[in-house]
Amino acid sequence: MVKPATTETTYEPVVGWPAVPHGFFLHEATSVGVDSQDRVYVFNRGQWPMIVFDKEGNFLDAWGAGEFNRPHGVSFDADDNMYLADDANFVQKRTLDGEVLLTLGERGVEKPRHTGEPFNSPTHVAIDPRNGDWFVSDGYRNSSVHRFDAAGKHIMSWGEPGSGPGQFALPHNICMVGEDRVLVADRENYRLQMFTVEGEFILEKRVHKPQALFAGTGDDTNIYVAEGRPPLVMEGVLRLGKRVAVLDRDLNELVSIGNEMSGQAPDQFISPHAMAVDSEGSIYVAEVSYNGLGSRLEPAREVISLRKWRRTDTNGAAGQGLSGRALEQYVKGLQNDGPGGGAPVNSPYG
Repeated sequence: MVKPATTETTYEPVVGWPAVPHGFFLHEATSVGVDSQDRVYVFNRGQWPMIVFDKEGNFLDAWGAGEFNRPHGVSFDADDNMYLADDANFVQKRTLDGEVLLTLGERGVEKPRHTGEPFNSPTHVAIDPRNGDWFVSDGYRNSSVHRFDAAGKHIMSWGEPGSGPGQFALPHNICMVGEDRVLVADRENYRLQMFTVEGEFILEKRVHKPQALFAGTGDDTNIYVAEGRPPLVMEGVLRLGKRVAVLDRDLNELVSIGNEMSGQAPDQFISPHAMAVDSEGSIYVAEVSYNGLGSRLEPAREVISLRKWRRTDTNGAAGQGLSGRALEQYVKGLQNDGPGGGAPVNSPYG
């Protein structure tokens, strides 16, 4: 397993990752997860809601057509069980090939808004490594975190609308930190909040629009935070999101990836929405890029929404990474029809 990142850790973008099969489209990748074999699972809003690649970007499998309304979050436990959040009000536990093991909530049936009753637009699931309890961020219209036991029995909920400790303005993502702390991306309050598993507030950290969280496993004790784009009125302003920050367990920032300007160049992001990290320390980032850019192009079209950044201080090989003159040449090959870059001529994935 990879060692924790430090202030000296470096990453580089992997160009042309993944090899999306001809005729497939993602529309936009809303979430990404990695299993124990470093297979990469892309939850998306295209015709196949789950697409699977190996770490080199080769296509392996696709499933889920017609089974989801609005795919939003994917995560895994230590036994390679998959947890999916659809913000049409249900979350599921599935096998790696898509077999449903347990469903919480009812597809398309929402509970009253901001009452704290699950669910109303859930966003993500985190699993307690000790006992299999679920922690669900809920979400766009409920300002709550719900805890269930491994069998799906509701244990407790906490949170309400607001900006004080333990209050939320769109809890957009959630992860376990170690075995006894829960970290929540309180997106519209522009902060992270940390709690005990009983929902007791511990601390908060201010960050720019936290969209997603990922906690490293094994020797990797880092916390990864994806920051979303600023409002359109602030488009083009430096140092406002569009990056992934790597933190230590005390939430101190160590290093970050992503150009300060948004776009489709290899070192840029449009709107990071989720991420996962493999056993080599490589970071996979899913972006809601159709909403953030593609829908505003003329004509509207799919743009890049899935990226890989290789950690270069762990495996040492530049390999498929791109920097310097090669990066400049790649950028020149893009059509300049969107902020900070543009769409490749044929496929958003080159």
